[in-house]
Amino acid sequence: MTGPSRVPVRDLWLVAVISLVWGLNWTAMKTGVTELPTMTFRAVSMLFGVLTLGGLALLQRTTLRVPREHWGELFMITLANITVWAVLAIYGLALLSSGRAAILGYTMPVFTALIGIALFRERPNRRLATGVVAAALGVILLMWDEMAQIGGSPLGAVLVLISAAAWAYGTHLMRRRRQPTSPVVIGFWAMLISCLLCTSIALVTEWGRWDGSTSLPGWLSILYSGVLAYGIAQWLWFRLASTVTPIASSLSVMTIPAIGLISGIVILGESASWQDWLALVCIIVAIATVLLPERLRPRR
Repeated sequence: MTGPSRVPVRDLWLVAVISLVWGLNWTAMKTGVTELPTMTFRAVSMLFGVLTLGGLALLQRTTLRVPREHWGELFMITLANITVWAVLAIYGLALLSSGRAAILGYTMPVFTALIGIALFRERPNRRLATGVVAAALGVILLMWDEMAQIGGSPLGAVLVLISAAAWAYGTHLMRRRRQPTSPVVIGFWAMLISCLLCTSIALVTEWGRWDGSTSLPGWLSILYSGVLAYGIAQWLWFRLASTVTPIASSLSVMTIPAIGLISGIVILGESASWQDWLALVCIIVAIATVLLPERLRPRR
């Protein structure tokens, strides 16, 4: 495996900001899809994400030009990292509680490890393997409970899991990219392309279902998802995914489902079962494998 297998101390602030913003975003998205048609909410939010990333590039005085030979790779990064996630995860969220969708969405480290072994001949060390197994146990707990509940939505769980697998593959592509393009530029074009696709889906499937009459909480959820989640946090994620191994970067943000679960309970009044809390414990173990320092070895 290339690159550091744990997050350097200097990058812990990236982990903290990404985790907090994306964790609370599940509650924001759940609020948004209850007031707006599902894909309309996604498209409008992503538009604000495009404007935010474009503004960040302007502040950094970074050109948005991408050489022609790198567009194929950029399109694949876009499709895996954002587009598939944007479409499938939001439909899955509409069928699930925000806390459960957050936990299932961040099963990404499990898929990251499997894809790395199958496609890129990676062999995670014992510590990372422990984190992956812990995250997998959390997934099994949630899937078992979702299938067992009469009122559960296995389709919602499947959609979120597929989007997590796509994101995992995109993390590998981001780490191994050949183009020297800045993360903020990649984020801008990836968000713009995905926004256009989501807008097209919304126009075809949801035309006339939204008249613009949205409450203040609905607009706040749009702005939060667009500016903070799709803009600033997405840019920081691409930076993090460029510096450490895919498994380390994906495990490092596993606090997100914990924040999503707790915020759903506190803000939306959602309930949590013992499977949710036990799955959360498994995820905390997974986080520890990449955030806690290695045990010091005695010198001879």
